[in-house]
Amino acid sequence: MSNRGRLFVLSGPSGVGKGTVWQEVVKRVDNVKVSVSATTRLPRNGDVEGVTYFFKSPEQFDAMIKNGELLEWAEYNSNRYGTPIWAVEEMLDDGVDVILEIDTQGALQVKEKLPESVLIFIAPPSVEELLSRLRGRATESEEEIFRRIAAAEGELALQSEYDYVVVNDDLDTAVNEVEKIFLGKVL
Repeated sequence: MSNRGRLFVLSGPSGVGKGTVWQEVVKRVDNVKVSVSATTRLPRNGDVEGVTYFFKSPEQFDAMIKNGELLEWAEYNSNRYGTPIWAVEEMLDDGVDVILEIDTQGALQVKEKLPESVLIFIAPPSVEELLSRLRGRATESEEEIFRRIAAAEGELALQSEYDYVVVNDDLDTAVNEVEKIFLGKVL
């Protein structure tokens, strides 16, 4: 019997509550860690190398891509982000379950490379509710909100590619459902 950890990938549109869901799951479920991504973006105040991100120069990131060192990667706002295979494999080999919070494009890349990974799509109850949540955050312009809604519609079209779809209509219910998936108690 293997003591290898399992890889869980959480995706969903911006504003759906993915981060809040996984933060609650990590509090409830033992032996779960969140993967740290590599990025070409510059560190901000409070960022810690190896905790917030693995900060890489564009040249270092290019080498990681060329050498096949990333499970997945994508470009966002002129910076690149990716999941180093070695960091995930190290935790899995130590028997730790790993969470990746990544976009749908990256999730499908991970599933192709690691078919045993468990993909969980966090969905909004409706696009209208998602729009309301994004506006309620008051962190983006209307133009940015509409860009995010357009992206969300594309992401929602991919939810059938996932092993599980959890609608985040009520946070406690969504967290309970994801927790059951982690614990293998889903019917």
